[in-house]
Amino acid sequence: MAVPKKRTSKSKTKIRKNIWTSKTNQTALKALSLAKSILTNRSKSFYYAINRELVNSSESVSRNEK
Repeated sequence: MAVPKKRTSKSKTKIRKNIWTSKTNQTALKALSLAKSILTNRSKSFYYAINRELVNSSESVSRNEK
């Protein structure tokens, strides 16, 4: 015969939720940090291809603004 499981306490539920939330916050911070380093051209751990046409067009726009 099936027996119902014991109920999980609220404190245990909150602990598990906080662990999950802290993991997501750490991942978000890492992603933000990587994005900032790429934008400032200081990334040492991430390699990406540069599209020369986009770089040249952005340089011409920035020169016209000055």
